[in-house]
Amino acid sequence: MGWTLIIVLIIVGILLLLLELLVIPGATVAGIAGFGLMVFSIYMAYDTYGAMAGHWTLAGTLGFSILSMVLAFRSRTWKRAGLDYTITGKANVLEAGTVQKGDKGVAISRLSPSGKARIKGQYYEVHSRVGVVNPKDKIMVVKVEGNRIYVKFDTN
Repeated sequence: MGWTLIIVLIIVGILLLLLELLVIPGATVAGIAGFGLMVFSIYMAYDTYGAMAGHWTLAGTLGFSILSMVLAFRSRTWKRAGLDYTITGKANVLEAGTVQKGDKGVAISRLSPSGKARIKGQYYEVHSRVGVVNPKDKIMVVKVEGNRIYVKFDTN
């Protein structure tokens, strides 16, 4: 077994361990396989090239593993890899008096029993009180309860 294969096995083993620690939760196949590849490559270095080469391989593997872990756990690494976005949108925040019983609108999506509708030029999430309302059907508000708007098919 040549040095190239030993080094490639060590690098793949470290990558699998990093994958296990950072992405895949628990002790799974990736971590076990990564550790196994590193142990096998160190063993092959001892067996093929002797004790001195095996010691250097073991020391290099430990050093490279520790360096990889330190770089992976640095905060800047997580800033680049993680999402840094805050959701500011809200669904159906109704101010008092904006939508009232008797207001009319049009269904934008199918209400079965809930969907989107346009009432007074604004889009809201609404709930159908009676059955399914198809898109573009006229609707009428029958009840406003907190942030929930209940509508029915408007026959007029």
